[in-house]
Amino acid sequence: MKGLLILEDGTKIEGRSFGYESAATGEVVFTTGMVGYPESLTDPSYQGQILIMTYPIVGSYGVPENTYWESDGIKTTGLIVSNYVDTPSHFQSRMTLSSWLKKEKIPALEIKDTRALTKKIRDQGVMLGKIIFDKDIPFSDPHRKNLVQEVSIKSVAEEGKGKKTVLVIDCGVKKNIITQLLKRNIKVITVPWDYNPFQEKIPFDGIVISNGPGDPKAVPATINTVKKALKNKIPTLGICMGNQILALAAGGNTYKLKFGHRGQNQPCVLMDTSRCYLTTQNHGFVVGEIPVGFRQWFTNANDATNEGIIHEKFPFMSVQFHPEATPGPTDTEWIFDHFLEKI
Repeated sequence: MKGLLILEDGTKIEGRSFGYESAATGEVVFTTGMVGYPESLTDPSYQGQILIMTYPIVGSYGVPENTYWESDGIKTTGLIVSNYVDTPSHFQSRMTLSSWLKKEKIPALEIKDTRALTKKIRDQGVMLGKIIFDKDIPFSDPHRKNLVQEVSIKSVAEEGKGKKTVLVIDCGVKKNIITQLLKRNIKVITVPWDYNPFQEKIPFDGIVISNGPGDPKAVPATINTVKKALKNKIPTLGICMGNQILALAAGGNTYKLKFGHRGQNQPCVLMDTSRCYLTTQNHGFVVGEIPVGFRQWFTNANDATNEGIIHEKFPFMSVQFHPEATPGPTDTEWIFDHFLEKI
């Protein structure tokens, strides 16, 4: 069956359907990763977005069991690829990508010229779009909703054992962030985005502010919690949206990028060194004003935007990239060790 991708600027592109055949709308973005579509599709930071894969071959290794996913299911509202492969070959494959998309009711189109589509977004910026079949629907801006509330855990969860306890504020946490803490013998307490751990008097030694979808300014409850943590000098690590939330809590500011950073090949330079790391990223917002008392920790080698901040005196730090990867290079896993040493 044929479907249409329609952008808010009037662009219409016909494609072959290989997913669930029902209309969907969202913000159209692209990722430059060559692999890792199961992890990307289940990344809660993609909530409310139609994802374009720039690598042309997608589906060739199928879909693994859900222990390899980054959440409980697909979070994108739609998928666009250049060449879908329906005959996967991989020992971990449990189903085809098409079967998975249909099971989770996510539309997907095969559009041959994804290069031109990506260039349009790169030049004009991300824009709203919709995938339609027989019935048209209006455009819908996901940023008008509280996307974090949609993907955050609903109740407190505890995992692991250890001498140190880390509180993870779940703004849409990727599963491997928790895994990285657990494998370092840390007790992890995961709480909802608007949970007040100080009011509930939960004992913990440090805080991790997770990744998540949308605008960080849409979660004032999380920002207020982090403000209290900073006031109490609690060791804090922010990841992705957590970097932006830490900056806002400390008095800095954020803004939206033209087309964001999404993929597993984003180069980040560690400040005051010549060392550059390849990192996994998925974000549309970035820190624009570094708060007083903090300094820039990492910068993006492509566009010189902020990729992390660290306090000059206290154990407060954050990175815009994903040190836990999945998918992508694991070169920056040491960020977790550096943080835990401060506890």
